[in-house]
Amino acid sequence: MTKILFFMAGVLMVVLFASCGSNKDLQERAPAQFNEVYYTYNSNGIELNIPVISIQDELVSLDAVYFHGMKSDLKKSDDQPNLYVANFRMGTGEMVMDEDPAKEYGNKPPQLPEESPFSIDDDEAILVFTQEDKIKYYKLTGIVEKE
Repeated sequence: MTKILFFMAGVLMVVLFASCGSNKDLQERAPAQFNEVYYTYNSNGIELNIPVISIQDELVSLDAVYFHGMKSDLKKSDDQPNLYVANFRMGTGEMVMDEDPAKEYGNKPPQLPEESPFSIDDDEAILVFTQEDKIKYYKLTGIVEKE
């Protein structure tokens, strides 16, 4: 009797843990219509630009992006309303080095690597977006470098 009880408890635990696993699937359909996605290098690191042709703001929220081994939040550009920007700090900016630690206060450390939930190439990124209160993923391809 106790063996059956242990077996049933084990099966129940396996089912619970299997159903609690994250349901991370790439979406086939884009959450918005995009122009050519590109990135540039600046004094602080990489700036990824995602120009959006059309999006239903009330239904879809573009949240973050994985690119070149890092993750960054997406923000709407102040200058261009249809442009979403992600900044990745590479630690290449000017840093103050001094004997007095108080003078080094403003230094920003490089961004820590964060692995993408999906395998991507150098010209690809994983877009993290929210739709109907669910977190979803979409692969952006053909990303080019601009100067």
